[in-house]
Amino acid sequence: MCWGDVGLFLARPGTGLGNAAIMAVGNPDQKNQWGKRWASMAITEPGAGSDSKNISTTAVLEGDEWVINGEKIYVTDGDRCDCVVVWATLNKAMGKTAIRSFLVEKGTPGFSVARLEKKLGIRASDTATLIFDHCRIPRENLLGGKEEIEMDIDAAKKSFGGAMQTFDNTRPMVAGMAIGLGQAALDMTRALLAEEGYEDNFGASMGQQTAIQHELEMLEAELEAARLLVYKSAWMMDNKIPNSKEASMGKAKAGRIGNRISLKCVEICSMKGFSEDHLLEKFSRDSKILDIFEGTQQIQQLIVARQVLGKSSSELK
Repeated sequence: MCWGDVGLFLARPGTGLGNAAIMAVGNPDQKNQWGKRWASMAITEPGAGSDSKNISTTAVLEGDEWVINGEKIYVTDGDRCDCVVVWATLNKAMGKTAIRSFLVEKGTPGFSVARLEKKLGIRASDTATLIFDHCRIPRENLLGGKEEIEMDIDAAKKSFGGAMQTFDNTRPMVAGMAIGLGQAALDMTRALLAEEGYEDNFGASMGQQTAIQHELEMLEAELEAARLLVYKSAWMMDNKIPNSKEASMGKAKAGRIGNRISLKCVEICSMKGFSEDHLLEKFSRDSKILDIFEGTQQIQQLIVARQVLGKSSSELK
């Protein structure tokens, strides 16, 4: 679908990051009740981006209800969704060990959409700012159902790790989105060049290659390398093999090359690439977010480095 439109793909019910979180760490009852809902996920805040452990949205247990207070930004499909998986802390002083995720249904009192962002690309998909002002939800809406943090620190760390596992499931998907967009840009570029009489002669010797042909062959090779990385991380995910390193490798490679391909294709096609009469300019605008959300290049490289070197997040920052 991203070969056609990344924004429309993101606007489809059931493909939200929240859905992946529910299926990754939800208990059986939650998967049954919420699994088929359209769920977005609210993590990022004005003061906490890639460093998720610094979120300040709070969740306080009062009787049989959780009371959530805070602001979330850049929530994909935050306006259109049926429910939101909200990351909040039970105790800010405990850092990441106190972070939990909560299921909040749309229309719950105290939960509102503050605004929708105006964006460079993926305009068919809404990106929202959400406000939680003494928002009360049932106690059982704690995703995964485990709230004890005072005594069992190891269990608390495992809970945060389970929440982070969501990204191991969704980064291959985002990387796949970049593959689809990159392929679309290359396909359209070849079609536009063919209209101008350009003949693509693959297999010719180096001395017979044109500059354009050389560029296209290098881009195809990079795209294929990214595609294979993505396939591997997705295969590992499907077979329940830990894939944090591979998911981050694929996301870093595909996000970077998808953006590079789309921009180079605009350049190769000159004014046709820059014109709104064709989709290349849109592909180039849409491509940048695929290199940013679900973790930037810097975050992906940090994750890979920790895995390769055997370092913890506190040892390698």
